[in-house]
Amino acid sequence: IGVGLVGFGLFFLLFGVLLYFDSVLLAFGNILFLSGLVFIIGFGRTFTFFFQRPKLKGTSFFFGGLIVVLMRWPILGMLLEAYGFITLFR
Repeated sequence: IGVGLVGFGLFFLLFGVLLYFDSVLLAFGNILFLSGLVFIIGFGRTFTFFFQRPKLKGTSFFFGGLIVVLMRWPILGMLLEAYGFITLFR
């Protein structure tokens, strides 16, 4: 179930970007991706990954971008999410 949710999340994210940053598709893709991640590695490990002390800057930008996308500012939200994603995984 988790791999399917992550796959659909990535599909909706890609499709949302291809349709000129459609905010509904981007928000749906973000929610599916995060829920799939929880299904794959578990809630505790996901929470521990995102809220480690050295990764709080990346986490705040990633979730801040998610909130901005949900408020229908998709380009700014995706830029914030991309920066947060890069900061989380460097």
